[in-house]
Amino acid sequence: MDIKKLQDMIEPVLEEMDIRLYEMKWIRQKESVLQIAILRKDGTMDLDTCADASERISEILDANDPIDSEYTLEVCSPGAEREIRDLSELDTVKDPYVFIRLKTPVKKMTEIKGDVTSRQDGVLVIEYRDKAARRTVEINEDNIEFIRFAVRI
Repeated sequence: MDIKKLQDMIEPVLEEMDIRLYEMKWIRQKESVLQIAILRKDGTMDLDTCADASERISEILDANDPIDSEYTLEVCSPGAEREIRDLSELDTVKDPYVFIRLKTPVKKMTEIKGDVTSRQDGVLVIEYRDKAARRTVEINEDNIEFIRFAVRI
């Protein structure tokens, strides 16, 4: 079945649970897996919420029987280092720490990992470590080739 139709079918449950769909896709291996990645509006997720959402989504899919073949339903978090698809996600996360790959170098850097200290007028201000020193850099949003959340080690 078409992913968009499945998405339309489960969206009301996600809204009711105050969570949003990050991604829905078919994974074809030995068996088909319908993987649904979900998030709270603040960017967090926990195992209990994934389990509750899985149960509710499963009930909807079983009742409507939209999928003709056997499959496994997997409801999960998109992960701590998920890609940021819309920069407005940065506004919903407290103290976002990110990895950025740039289209053209800034201060001789093509990749930066650091804290987003501000985002306004199409510019991100990133605080990063350069050896022992803390430095800041301004990055135009249109110069970002790729951005994801990062985990501090």
